Amino acid sequence: MTRRNNRQITSMRARIAAAAARLMAEDGIDDYALAKRKAARSLGAAETEALPANDEIEEALRAYRELYQAEEHPQRIAELRSLALEAMRQLERFHPYLTGPVLKGTAGPYAEIELQLFPESSKEVEMYLLERNIPFTTQEARRYSGDRVHAVSVFTVGWEDAQIRLSVFDPRDERVALKTSQAGRVMDRAGIAEVGALLRDDSGAA
Repeated sequence: MTRRNNRQITSMRARIAAAAARLMAEDGIDDYALAKRKAARSLGAAETEALPANDEIEEALRAYRELYQAEEHPQRIAELRSLALEAMRQLERFHPYLTGPVLKGTAGPYAEIELQLFPESSKEVEMYLLERNIPFTTQEARRYSGDRVHAVSVFTVGWEDAQIRLSVFDPRDERVALKTSQAGRVMDRAGIAEVGALLRDDSGAA
């Protein structure tokens, strides 16, 4: 591959990352893969080596929001973190942790709040929701630690003006570094005290 081709690919990756970031910020898309595919199509790029990594899109997304959404985005992140903290306190018996875009501060205005729970049994979470007449949907997902696959139950519930996705793990997994894919990054997470500290920081920065 020539140096010129390398430069062209690098340039296209940056353009796709910027376009994907704009889609995520303005249209509320939270799926990196979907955003980069849409961006590539809009630019007439092949979905091959020119596609940027999620890290590149995340960097472009932060830059976009700092430039164009400097006021409304931090406010919405603070609102979502406040809702997350309220839910975590109510779910404290299940050892909740906040993860995903709300924790990282990259969430769009309609993003789901992602919580990890570590009860003795997923049935405990289901009974908790049923007893309080909280509507929910459920599905199964996979999480990874090294080469080990973790099958988890995922409950999606409405919570005020947001949705919360509750991923229910085995209690032994609370001390394990979890990933969304076998080759992916470790999922950052924060407990009740850490989310409370983030909110205090958000208030101090306001």
